[in-house]
Order: sequence, then structure tokens, then C-alpha cells
Amino acid sequence: MHAVQKIQKFEKRHPRLGPLFWIASIQFFITQVVVALFWPVPYSLTNHTISDLGNSACGMYAERYVCSPLFSWMNASFMVLGITMLAGSVLLYQQFRKNPGSAIGFWFMGLAGAGTILVGLFPENSIGWLHSLGAFLPFSLGNIALIVLGLSLDLKPAFRLYTLLSGIISLAAFFLLVSHNYLYLGIGGMERFTAHPQTIWLIIFGFYLAGTARRAQKILKNT
Repeated sequence: MHAVQKIQKFEKRHPRLGPLFWIASIQFFITQVVVALFWPVPYSLTNHTISDLGNSACGMYAERYVCSPLFSWMNASFMVLGITMLAGSVLLYQQFRKNPGSAIGFWFMGLAGAGTILVGLFPENSIGWLHSLGAFLPFSLGNIALIVLGLSLDLKPAFRLYTLLSGIISLAAFFLLVSHNYLYLGIGGMERFTAHPQTIWLIIFGFYLAGTARRAQKILKNT
């Protein structure tokens, strides 16, 4: 059986698995809080980046002091997030009308997940260019995916607007981040405006689809 047909068959048998993968992204926020609490010095949401939590050495890095005893937890969290983004994209694509926009949107989000895996595999203080490449994919393609999906998927008007705004705001923040214009938010604050709206959207979209599936099942039972 062709690989695509296998995926389609699997998704039909387990329609809630795709949304659950994206809902699982919530672990990323929980892990950040726990790992930051174990720093021997205060972790700053504005002056420290998310990747600082996965830095595997204590000392000065990029003109800021980092020391993350639970760095392995954070890097594992990056990889789990990337896997759920990628797997969720593959499965959820099957639930929507096939058109160039939906294909591009879910492909880009899948590539963003692959990049997030790289971020966890290669901490910022290891192979720098692979870490940077990994971060570039969700920061750029992941946020572009939100815009494309907002334009191409059959969504309620309010959710369509939320999706588009999430992508536009995060993409604008990414351009400000790479141009070192932090707008008094610091490098950590601007990076969070680049990354977090996308992850929050994944969680909310997962719940949105899970709720839609439950409503559809109730309708079918009553007919």
C-alpha cells in the first residue's frame, strides 16, 4: 500500500490523534517554567532566550550568563515539540480539503517541527549553525504557515482572523529579532513574541479540531 494511503487510513481510524499531538505542545510551556526555576541565578524572560534553557554549560554565552542544570529536560522538550508538530501536520492535513494552500501550510508547519527537533538535538553552545537553522525554520516557515493556513482552510471568521494575526505578529517579531530591534522587550521578550504565539495557536487549534470532531460525532449519532 502506498505510504500516503497508509497515512490516510491511519488518520481515519484515529481522527483525534492529530489534534492531540498539537494539544501536547502545552508541555513546552510547562517545561520552560520548571527548568527556569532550577537556575542558580534568576532567569530573565527579557534578557535570556528560550534556547538558554537548553544550554549545556554554565558561563558567559553571547554576553549573558547562563546556567541551566536541567538543560537535558529542555532539549528533550524541544524535540518532543518538534515531533508533535511534524506528526500533527501530517495527520491533520488529511482532515482538510486538499488545495495548494493547505498543502503548503501543513508542509511548512511540518518543516518547522523538523527545525524544532534540530534545536533540541544541537543546543546553542554546540554546533551553532545547526541550532540556528533549526530555530530559523519555525520562526520563518512556521509563522508563514499560520498565514497560509488562515487564508486557505475553511475556518470560522473569528478563528481565521486569530490565525492570521498570530502569523503576522510573530513574523513581524522575527524580523525585529534578527535586526536587533527589541523594542524594550529584550532579546528574550522579542523571541517569545516570535515563537510563543505559534505554539499557543497549535494548542488552541488542536482543541478547536477536537471539539469539532466531537460535535460531528454527536450529529452522526442523532441521524
